[in-house]
Amino acid sequence: MIGVIESALWDFSLQGRKMREKTSRVAVIGTGNVGATCAYGLLMNATANELVLVDVNRERAQGEAMDLEHALPFMYPTRITVGELKDCADCDVVVVTAGAARKPGESRLDLAKKNTAMFREMIPQIAQANSTAVFVIASNPVDILTYLMVRESGLPARQVIGSGTILDTVRFRALLSQYFGIDARSMHAYIIGEHGDSEVPVWSMANIGGMRLKQLCENRGMQYDQAALQNIFIQTRDAGAEVIKRKGATFYAIATALVNIVGSILRNQNTVLTVSSLADYYGITDVCLSMPAIVNRSGIQEILRLELEPEEVAMLRKSADVLKGNIAALEIGTGVAVS
Repeated sequence: MIGVIESALWDFSLQGRKMREKTSRVAVIGTGNVGATCAYGLLMNATANELVLVDVNRERAQGEAMDLEHALPFMYPTRITVGELKDCADCDVVVVTAGAARKPGESRLDLAKKNTAMFREMIPQIAQANSTAVFVIASNPVDILTYLMVRESGLPARQVIGSGTILDTVRFRALLSQYFGIDARSMHAYIIGEHGDSEVPVWSMANIGGMRLKQLCENRGMQYDQAALQNIFIQTRDAGAEVIKRKGATFYAIATALVNIVGSILRNQNTVLTVSSLADYYGITDVCLSMPAIVNRSGIQEILRLELEPEEVAMLRKSADVLKGNIAALEIGTGVAVS
């Protein structure tokens, strides 16, 4: 019996080693606060065998690469290089964090003109270098830039993923966790729609261990305080602006979210994440916004069509209209085909 167990453990160990030995290559475009922290997170989590850092400020990218290399003796061996957009070739995942950062008092949409122009210059070069990678967009306004990437790259829509409301969703769960005094990992609640002011909390499906919030309150003898819960959503929606007001930028949380997305892709995990992708549900088309989606090695495997309440559907459509208005103002053409 012991021999059988030892044999099984040996087989498992061998399989694990083979999985680690399989080369996975990730490019991070933009080595500002978000990009550098994302690269550090990928290194800490042994997510990839190779990291390629790309930035218009090559010296900055070199400095980040050197700093990361100095940490390698404490971590899983990873090849770190500095390159240009053409060096995204052969990468499995390309993470795009490049762009102007949001300043205190500036909305995500205030960034649109500056970052749209930058993306338009960058997209043809990226698409020419690599048409098989999964592209993860974090630059803001993320929904608009994700849409622009789908439209102007010619890539299948499933290969382009915006970070969307993944961070809003975890912030939402964290605040609900504090309110109810229950581990955030047991909270099941989503923020969908735009990553911005028109985002939508899905109250109708929020639950803790399968129990709806109203039922939980009844079982605990608590008042179901909708005003208090609405305040939790407002804190969620405004969290990024509050962090920026205090420290000038947000990067730890969004970088961690990006590491989670990349890991879900490379490990083919079929993880459900609220990420931004091309919509085709509830009568909404030709815009990118967030819904829970199954993410794996192919990118967006499937978008989950939640059974929303009528008022939630109306709010989601309004969120899509807000984004479409900005897309029109930026003169980004419409008519992207779903593929």
